[in-house]
Amino acid sequence: MQVTGRQSSSKVKLRVPGTKKGQDIKTAGARNEERDKIYMEDKIIAAAIEYARDLFAGNSDGHDFEHTMRVYRNAMAIAETEECDRRIVALAALLHDVDDHKLFDTTDNANARAFLNGQGTDPDSTERIIDAVNSVSFSKNRDKRPDTIEGCIVQDADRLDALGAIGIARTFSYGGRHGRKLSENILHFHEKLLLLKDMMNTGAAVRLAEERHGFMLDFLREWEREIG
Repeated sequence: MQVTGRQSSSKVKLRVPGTKKGQDIKTAGARNEERDKIYMEDKIIAAAIEYARDLFAGNSDGHDFEHTMRVYRNAMAIAETEECDRRIVALAALLHDVDDHKLFDTTDNANARAFLNGQGTDPDSTERIIDAVNSVSFSKNRDKRPDTIEGCIVQDADRLDALGAIGIARTFSYGGRHGRKLSENILHFHEKLLLLKDMMNTGAAVRLAEERHGFMLDFLREWEREIG
């Protein structure tokens, strides 16, 4: 698959079918593995995973393959609590960063469209996937709720990965890669990250966001204590 463009540089309870009441989503490892296996059996989803793996190889600024897979798993867990097209959710989650303007010089979702066309995806499904992908960007959708449940799920899944311990780590990883001072990274918490909790679309994401938000507040309090 030819790539268009150039890469530039909880304990919150989320019930997963098959788990016991009150079981933490992060402890449901066996169920996660089962879910991954089911979706991996869909050849286009397996192909999308490999496409993302190749496309983001070498990325170390927080928009790497591991981020893609966390968003994918977040999205599929949320999807199990909503009435939605899970295949659209899966593919939108896996392709959500492949045309990110911070990473690639593409227009009209060229990378995502090239992949989907290469897989023989029908035009209607392609447009539904692209619509969900285009719902993700914070800068472009700050005050917009996606029009579809699939878009809502993928947007939530991506924003969850900007919260909690992972969100903190990604903030400093991205900031270091792009020459931001530590104080500038802290400003990013107030300009974006601390706003995300109240911008979730689904009940499952709201519950996860609450705890991750609290962890970030604890971090910021400790930061202020240490710098005096």
